[in-house]
Amino acid sequence: MEAPAAPHNPAESEATESSVSSAEITVTSPEQMRDLGRRLAKLLRAGDLVMLNGELGAGKTTLTRGLGEGLGVRGAVTSPTFVIARVHPSLGDGPPLVHVDAYRLGGGLDEMEDLDLDVSLPDSVIVVEWGEGKVEELTDDRLHVVIHRAVGDTTDEVRHVTVTGLGGRWATVDLSVLSA
Repeated sequence: MEAPAAPHNPAESEATESSVSSAEITVTSPEQMRDLGRRLAKLLRAGDLVMLNGELGAGKTTLTRGLGEGLGVRGAVTSPTFVIARVHPSLGDGPPLVHVDAYRLGGGLDEMEDLDLDVSLPDSVIVVEWGEGKVEELTDDRLHVVIHRAVGDTTDEVRHVTVTGLGGRWATVDLSVLSA
């Protein structure tokens, strides 16, 4: 005998559906990952927080390099692992890119407070690698990008990328354009 279905609350469903959007993309080369970053950059604006998660070597920095190209920022986008954060000013009238690598940071937002991300956020696009559990408190409106790849001794370049927009900012953004 089946358990009775849970009561359906339309208001609850609407709130969930209106505050979350997502897209699944398969990438087969580093150049395609950069292209994905360039396409994603077209959707970003000042005040956006992008959290990147994935295994070592998944392509987080490669994606961010494409974001930098798409946003038209100055300087080579490289992994900020040892400096924790890099600011790439815009070459035009767009927002600067703040690229953070939180891999070596153990705590939550308190440990990242010295980076003044809350001060930079309104005027910048902030991309945080390894940010899960560390920067969510900055804003309810954020983009989660999770990159899955085969692990172990493999030369497989295939990546499965899930892009999820959370909050009102992303409720009306069509993330399916990233699959183009």
